[in-house]
Amino acid sequence: MFSSPPPPPTFLFGAKDRSTARSRSPRSLRPNQSSKRTPLKPLHWVKVSRATQGSLWAETQKSDEASRTPEIDISELESLFSVAMPNMEEKRARQRPSVAAKQEKVLLIDLQRSKNCEIMLRNIKMPLPDLMNSVLALDDSIVDGDQVDYLIKFCPTKEEMELLKGFTGNKENLGKCEQVADLKNSLNTINSVAEEVRNSLKLKRVMQTILSLGNALNQGTARGSAVGFRLDSLLKLIDIRARNNRMTLMHYLCKVLSDKLPEVLDFNKDLTYLEPASKCGGESQIQLKELAEEMQAITKGLEKVEQELTTSEKDGPGSEIFYKKLKEFLADAQAEGRSLAFLYSTAGKSADSLAHYFGEDPVRCPFEQVVSTLLSFVKTFERAHAENLRQMELEKKRTQMEAEKEKVKAAAHKEDLLEP
Repeated sequence: MFSSPPPPPTFLFGAKDRSTARSRSPRSLRPNQSSKRTPLKPLHWVKVSRATQGSLWAETQKSDEASRTPEIDISELESLFSVAMPNMEEKRARQRPSVAAKQEKVLLIDLQRSKNCEIMLRNIKMPLPDLMNSVLALDDSIVDGDQVDYLIKFCPTKEEMELLKGFTGNKENLGKCEQVADLKNSLNTINSVAEEVRNSLKLKRVMQTILSLGNALNQGTARGSAVGFRLDSLLKLIDIRARNNRMTLMHYLCKVLSDKLPEVLDFNKDLTYLEPASKCGGESQIQLKELAEEMQAITKGLEKVEQELTTSEKDGPGSEIFYKKLKEFLADAQAEGRSLAFLYSTAGKSADSLAHYFGEDPVRCPFEQVVSTLLSFVKTFERAHAENLRQMELEKKRTQMEAEKEKVKAAAHKEDLLEP
């Protein structure tokens, strides 16, 4: 469902009316003046022309939101990002990711027991996730009786389980013996990151300021008059460099926020689950497809147990103890399965709502892409802000040194005048 398109913006974002904007802004911009403006470097975003209901961009269209967005100093923007001079910049060299040193395996279990477990797992010759799924599904065509006996021998003790639960490092660095699936944690992380992002007012202000900057740069072009932009446009801010080649549009965004909305600079603190959502499971992020496969394996496993329970009930008095134990296990497992199913359903809705919040289609821009794009933006923003602070400190020291030199020079000149 879409809302009706708003009238073209005046590019004096935050002004309540044009007269107020003209009195407050160093340079007033009206749509019919675009031909007289100094051409600016465009922001090659994918613009949103109509805001979907419930999205960030629909909220931005509310009258009370406009007054909370900082105005853009067009004169300053022209001095930094105009294209009046020939562009002699070289293409920015892409930093190649450094080759990380090979991580040593972390062993929490007794060395000999861990080594024996590794040997057993290698003999089975099956990826650990596949092995787990076959065990959950009670699939004896993949794991035979002898292999099951071996697996039982290496079931973790109570002490070993406590050790594994207390491990807070990178689970990819654990040996196979120590790796454990954490489906519930992944589902909770999805719910938490979606809630954090949607509830962050600081992130909303940052996004609104980017919208203002982009519309100011793109005024008079097909990319202008946007009510929003696609999420991956966030990654393009670093590609637009100022004429002096000393800053990018990302640096300028940090400067504008530092000057006019300093309270939102730490918006990353609102997003504590963003990095865990991007890195859950080691090097890879949470994958909804993999979580669905795990849920399917659990469901099939429970069905197998139900069938086994029905069969053992007919086996006579000799199987009474087994039947009783299996029935108790199934009751607990089914309760846990229902809890996981509810959590999985909630997580799926949360993942979709996160994409919808940015005006995205969850099919075109799935959860994994949303969190990775947001995390990349946060990291780039933090780096640009830190570089701005260092540059300000250097300029402050340079100004102090020049003032000291002038002071010494003035004192020397005064002495020269006093000499007979």
